[in-house]
Amino acid sequence: MAVETTRRRRIEDVASDLFREQGYAATSVRDIARALDIQGASLYAHVTSKEDVLWAIVDRAATRFEQAADAAGERARPNDHTARMAELARAHVRTIAEDVGAASVFVAEWRALGGERRAAILERRDAYERRFRELIAAGISSGEFRMTDPALASMFILGALNSIATWYDPNGRLTADRIADYAADLAVRTLAEDPS
Repeated sequence: MAVETTRRRRIEDVASDLFREQGYAATSVRDIARALDIQGASLYAHVTSKEDVLWAIVDRAATRFEQAADAAGERARPNDHTARMAELARAHVRTIAEDVGAASVFVAEWRALGGERRAAILERRDAYERRFRELIAAGISSGEFRMTDPALASMFILGALNSIATWYDPNGRLTADRIADYAADLAVRTLAEDPS
């Protein structure tokens, strides 16, 4: 069983890289098999379709984002909205950096899922965004954050954080933790500082 799990994970990791580089639609099952140095027919012994691979990647990434957000919420005091936003932003960036391929696919390719799978991921994405929106609204109510539209602010912050998946390089000049700190600082300043 462990060998099969490892093999399946290897398929997902290779597919993540290809989907990130070429896009889901432009990547074929043969491309995945070629990158794994196996025959296309052999790949079907482990997966039933390209969409099943996409689903596994997106589902795993969504779970990792959710778990990281849960842990971030436990690290900061409940009524310290500034610290909670900083922790949430850091957790999001670290999740991207830990598996940039899967995070990138989650951010950019989930719409390629069909029917129920797409609806399920959309529901989870909405719930995840709601964490940011509700935290922003609570920060506005407490006076920690300036008056703004919580829905637009949450989409703005998440859009900026998600863009990291398109350019992050683990061998780049900044560590993932440093990027996470910058992102947390920018997210908090976006909400707390009066631009005038």
